[in-house]
Amino acid sequence: MFIQTLPLEDDNRMQFLPGRQVMASGSILFDDAKEGRERSPLAARLFDIPGVKAVELGEDHVTITKADDEDSKVLWIQLKPMVLAAVMDHYMSGLPVLVGTDTEASASYSEEDQKIVDVVTELVEARVRPQLQDDGGDVAFKSYDPTNGMVVLEMDSSGLSTPAFGTQIKIENTLKHFIPEISRVKFDRMVDESENTGADRPGLQTEAANQIRVLLETRINPAIAAHGGYISLIDIKDETAYVEMAGGCQGCGMADATLKQGVEVEIKRAVPEIARVLDVTDHAGGTNPYYVGY
Repeated sequence: MFIQTLPLEDDNRMQFLPGRQVMASGSILFDDAKEGRERSPLAARLFDIPGVKAVELGEDHVTITKADDEDSKVLWIQLKPMVLAAVMDHYMSGLPVLVGTDTEASASYSEEDQKIVDVVTELVEARVRPQLQDDGGDVAFKSYDPTNGMVVLEMDSSGLSTPAFGTQIKIENTLKHFIPEISRVKFDRMVDESENTGADRPGLQTEAANQIRVLLETRINPAIAAHGGYISLIDIKDETAYVEMAGGCQGCGMADATLKQGVEVEIKRAVPEIARVLDVTDHAGGTNPYYVGY
């Protein structure tokens, strides 16, 4: 998902264009954080970011107004990565943009796009998931981006008796066969909600973590998706970023080269405070003590 940014005449305001529908029609301004949290899951994520003063949702854009008083002055160079990550996380969650109105069902998808989402969901639940569960895995629909025809599925491949990459190819071919609008299927790691809270990992709540997430989603993961791979940020401690490789990268003989020659170089260049990147993937039975600790 590629999000464009557009500076506005007012230096304290900036537009973010996710390349897909935000509101079905019109626009809505939230200059009260409490109201925004109650009415919009997207606005709630944005108001969680320190320094966000107001959120405006339009048909194809999100406009952020940042605080500019002496006590909470923030710079766009600090705020932009966090806003990008929040917008991306919202669309990956599949939640509606607005709640509590008649537009809830169509807030994230147009009527035509929703039909595609319904067909994808039915295929996954009726044809794909039962076979995967019989083989010890699981899969679920996560999101659909109509701008590039990409479907994102969450997949648990840890118990599969066959290579995950081959299974992913079969799933992608099945969806493309029945739904011509789909150009690509991306696989995210399926994580339990209790595992994903991050309450015991304060490093995930930092600005550096948000910058790394944006880098992974916009540059690194698209590059390794052709091999069925996906990399997630697990934690940041001191000057070390811990990542996990999934899909085609898990157990791959080239995983270490991918990490050292590609991923680590990109992360250290984008986030200078990170001195090293360590792989905590359970490549061979989970012997890594950091990984076992989770």
